[in-house]
Amino acid sequence: MKCRELITELDNFLDADLDAALRAEIEHHLDRCGECRLVVDTTRKTIQIFCNAEPLPLPEDTRQRLHEALRRHCGGS
Repeated sequence: MKCRELITELDNFLDADLDAALRAEIEHHLDRCGECRLVVDTTRKTIQIFCNAEPLPLPEDTRQRLHEALRRHCGGS
């Protein structure tokens, strides 16, 4: 398996939504590739942090700037 192939299956790997053969292939790759292991570990930790975080309200000026930027980007009025 190549690094690019692992990245395309990353979400399925983290969701444990792979057949046993592909999972074993990815795990074998991770045993040999420190860079991919770092990507998987960092992504997993980021998801855990995000899922455990409580949402914070946006300050009103930030909310307005965000809405304006979205309108400009999406072409809305």
